[in-house]
Amino acid sequence: MNIHPTAIIDPAAELDGSVKIGPYVIIEKGVKIGSETTIKPHTVISGPTTIGSGNEIGPFATIGAPPQDLKYKGEDTELVIGDNNIIREYVSIHRGTVTGNGITIIGNNNLLMGYVHIAHDCVIGNSVILANGATMAGHIYIDDHAIIGGLVAIHQFSRVGAYSYIGGHSGISKDVPPFIIVSGTRKQMRVSGINKIGLRRHGFDNETLKKLDKAYKIIFMTPDLLLKDALEKTENEIPDCEPVSQLIDFFRSSKQGVIRTIGDSD
Repeated sequence: MNIHPTAIIDPAAELDGSVKIGPYVIIEKGVKIGSETTIKPHTVISGPTTIGSGNEIGPFATIGAPPQDLKYKGEDTELVIGDNNIIREYVSIHRGTVTGNGITIIGNNNLLMGYVHIAHDCVIGNSVILANGATMAGHIYIDDHAIIGGLVAIHQFSRVGAYSYIGGHSGISKDVPPFIIVSGTRKQMRVSGINKIGLRRHGFDNETLKKLDKAYKIIFMTPDLLLKDALEKTENEIPDCEPVSQLIDFFRSSKQGVIRTIGDSD
């Protein structure tokens, strides 16, 4: 293994032979790291934490630290990180809590830029981008291909839908619908339309974009319609589009409420 002599590795840690460990890294008991993963200088990894293959972590990252929860009493909770993630400098990711899921999960192919914080019991999907300084409170779910702008703060128990885009400096306290662009403060939240550029980049065809755009106009631009009526109208008028069905189901399954109009994140 390519381990710098200044690194401190607990004998009980399990590292694949191809792992690269930089200077002054600390890896504690209960940590498992898969193949071709690189840990940059001064990173601290605490366990129980499982890290997959092909990840790049550091420098000065804090991975698998105990949750910042006053109810936490040292229980053996967990962090699991998948494959091919880029986790940049000063990122902090905490383990779960027994009052939550007991586990924090990071999927595959994600980019976590500098100073990102992911709190206990969060679940981050695949191919998610978290820009510099984005902060996730506990119990947040972020679905695949979402993009979170710089310095965004997301309230605990919120969910961010797939392929959504949150503009920088936003404060989020309700669920963010899939395929949609949102930005703003909690009192002045702005919904700006479907994420056409992002969806095209991921292979959504023009017909699907047209149907999503029509669904957007019904759900978000008809304030005279009650939400349940807007969802029913969308379902009736666009019955044959899976992304539209996902959007409707997201609203119906939300426990926090979903951002819909200006001021709706309050």
